[in-house]
Amino acid sequence: MMKRLLATLLATGLAASAFAQSAFTDGEVRKVDKKNGKITLKHGEIKNLDMAPMTMVFGVKDKALLDKVKAGDKVKFTADKDAAGDLVVTGLEAQK
Repeated sequence: MMKRLLATLLATGLAASAFAQSAFTDGEVRKVDKKNGKITLKHGEIKNLDMAPMTMVFGVKDKALLDKVKAGDKVKFTADKDAAGDLVVTGLEAQK
């Protein structure tokens, strides 16, 4: 029984890890608005939001994310809806 439980927990953890990795979306920074905590991204499909590729303005969960990027940077990011239903970038990584 313990082996079955361990196998289930391991499989669940691997599935969660795979999901977290697939949640990242490729994008390109078009504009950074640090004053207002916004970023304009040209992005691919955002699967968790069922959103087609486009260019749009997002708020950011943490304004410090904006210090990591500039216009023209290629990025990987995660986005979700906040409590108010607004779309916000929750994670942002510049690509090298």
